[in-house]
Amino acid sequence: MDILIALLPALLWGSVVLINVKVGGSPYEQIMGTVLGAFIIGTAAYFIVHPDLNWKILIVGMISGGFWALGQGNQLKSVEKIGVSKTMPLSTGMQLVGTTLISVIFFDEWKSSSAVILGITALALLVAGVILTSLKGQEKEQGSVKSALHILIISSIGYITYVVIGQFFGVKGWDALFPQAIGMVIGGLLLSMKHHPEKKAVVKNIIPGVVWAFGNMAMFYSQPKVGVATSFSFSQMLVVVSTLGGIFLLKEKKSKKQYIGIAVGIILIIAAAFLLGYAKK
Repeated sequence: MDILIALLPALLWGSVVLINVKVGGSPYEQIMGTVLGAFIIGTAAYFIVHPDLNWKILIVGMISGGFWALGQGNQLKSVEKIGVSKTMPLSTGMQLVGTTLISVIFFDEWKSSSAVILGITALALLVAGVILTSLKGQEKEQGSVKSALHILIISSIGYITYVVIGQFFGVKGWDALFPQAIGMVIGGLLLSMKHHPEKKAVVKNIIPGVVWAFGNMAMFYSQPKVGVATSFSFSQMLVVVSTLGGIFLLKEKKSKKQYIGIAVGIILIIAAAFLLGYAKK
């Protein structure tokens, strides 16, 4: 049962962007609705769990949530340009590389020679996987990866900061959930306020925010049960859900070469995530 719960973040997080696209709206309406959904669940969780809060947890959590909104908002902008099946493998790969390098440099997570070998192998697999998933097709496509690269870089910086800032200050888990939700709403407002999002579209996009928040809580629950390394590795399987969902549910067209590249690339990214998880043990 614990393993099944540990797999929930991948299923739920991988579904978020698919639901955003399905319910529609601009990236600014999507991010505003998503952060509101996350805030609703975060607030409910606060009154159920009653975590300890102090000024450090509140400030760090809000900053973390604000950077998550930056990451999610720009990821949605990339989806609008190049589609889900191109965005998600690239986004996941960039995040894994960034969080790994910061963990090694600042937190000394590769403590043995075997961990170093696993980590370097994982990074090589990540790079190869990202390259394969971004192969060009012969047909006219939604957009080129180059056109969204700067957006993906900003998105990855947002996500990476969201992940590592809690480690820097020793703030994590249930304690950070409610402050992060506050930061997400503030970040969403800052990103969307100049674009006058429509209320109806925003309300529809609350659903993916709720889905994301339940995935987040499943992650918090599973980490003590199966271990941080295993839960981290499992969560990165979201790339399978989102990428295949983009192809089969959203009908994003690909050439035969791209289908093969995406399939092999996803396998390499997932393998890299598991190796990184074990390298952190």
